[in-house]
Amino acid sequence: MKPEPRHLILNLLLGAAGRQLAAREAIAACVLFGIRENSVRVALARLSAAGLVETFGRGEYRLGPGAARLADEVATWRDAERRVRDWNGAWIAAHVGDLGRSNRAALRARGRALGMLGLRELDRGLFLRPDNLAGGVEAARERLLKLGLESDAAVFVAHGFDAARERRAAALWDGRALTRGYRETRARLEDWLARAGSLALELAARESYLLGNAAIRQLVFDPLLPAPLVDVDARRGFLDAVVRFDAAGHAIWNRFLREGIGRRASTRARPASDRVGQALRAPRPAPAATLETSS
Repeated sequence: MKPEPRHLILNLLLGAAGRQLAAREAIAACVLFGIRENSVRVALARLSAAGLVETFGRGEYRLGPGAARLADEVATWRDAERRVRDWNGAWIAAHVGDLGRSNRAALRARGRALGMLGLRELDRGLFLRPDNLAGGVEAARERLLKLGLESDAAVFVAHGFDAARERRAAALWDGRALTRGYRETRARLEDWLARAGSLALELAARESYLLGNAAIRQLVFDPLLPAPLVDVDARRGFLDAVVRFDAAGHAIWNRFLREGIGRRASTRARPASDRVGQALRAPRPAPAATLETSS
């Protein structure tokens, strides 16, 4: 699957951990996925006009103010297990039934905020999630507002539902599917890591981006449910695998951006010196996440 150039550029900037991204690096990265140079330059111009990136020096870019808050939120995926606490059976609720529905931008921001905190609609306009997030309802309210939920929305703790609503609330998420997803994605990442050292650099860079981006996106939108709604141990194992994969993937991308500027992407066999064994042992790769949530 070919990523959109704007998504790829935003993800590279977030992974740069404060370092600027040169236009030639963005072009080289996009070439890996069959994206033409002109499309990259158009994407950079549009991202700049939208305030998602800004120029810094000649031919270099960094994240702009339009992406900064969402980037901060997305980058917390590594701390997922530290953002949860024991669940006492209460729910965090957000009531949005009195808010407008004609402003499409506001609707997108509202849906993104509710989705990123794992809230689901129980009754019309009433969204719930287990009250198991560290910091409780105050921290949840702050994050929701930061992500774009309107300040008029009521965010509160709910409990004491009748038995039927309690059952419906617990069934808002498919816990079995979430647990299966943790295990399947972990297995996919670990299988790739086991064979990555024999891959050509360009192929490894392309595959690590696609696999890593999908895995991190899965974490970013994970509702972080408590037991018994999901298998918490399976989620922890999944997170550990993503952290290890992210380190390996960024070592590969650090090497690719250092050595591969101007080279055309190719999947043909390479000599051993162009494979990724050394890159996988590179120290201190930059942190990463995904900004596709900004679309």
